[in-house]
Amino acid sequence: MTHTYTKIAPSILSADFGHLAQEIKAITQAGADLVHLDVMDGHFVPNLTFGPALVKSIRSHTSIPFDVHLMVTNPEKFVQPFADAGADYLTIHVEVPTVEKALNEIKKLNKKAGLSLNPNTPITMLQPYLSHIDLVLVMTVHPGFGGQSFMEDQIEKIEWLHAQKKKHGFSFEISVDGGVSEKNASLLIQKGATLLVAGTSIFKSASYANAISNLRALS
Repeated sequence: MTHTYTKIAPSILSADFGHLAQEIKAITQAGADLVHLDVMDGHFVPNLTFGPALVKSIRSHTSIPFDVHLMVTNPEKFVQPFADAGADYLTIHVEVPTVEKALNEIKKLNKKAGLSLNPNTPITMLQPYLSHIDLVLVMTVHPGFGGQSFMEDQIEKIEWLHAQKKKHGFSFEISVDGGVSEKNASLLIQKGATLLVAGTSIFKSASYANAISNLRALS
């Protein structure tokens, strides 16, 4: 099974934050489909990144959608500020106790709702939500830091999600984040991934355009 087109979302966690506006323009010109923005609160994951002000500051530098991945304990408090800052997708974690409340907030604002899960979380936790979300983000590293090695045992989650889509006619994107590179992209796409989040393999490459087109060419 292959897709005719695989979407690529560079993760700006690996970008040069001293020249972020230029980086956003560069990945847009290089053919990126979305911009992936990892928001961490230092509580849900052991790291801090950035808030709505940064998202708002780069929004005017590209027209492609922003997927804001909220690795935060209370996502319902952050939905409105990030929506106002220019998020198109808001992806929250199924492990948080307020998941339904946060999803309702996202839908109320007419934004696309995503659900993510940590590597140790069973994929079946997503079952109740699959009919009314737009994206599932499968973490193939432990969230919190860039540059980690890809966890192959997470591939079965992609297969399960693809089977659910076929069985029930769901239309959510299957997004994969963590150690994604040319080495594993073909396998991920073959198993059902429709959107690849890549940080290091794009931003550390000599040519963003080549890195993006090479990932996409594997579909």
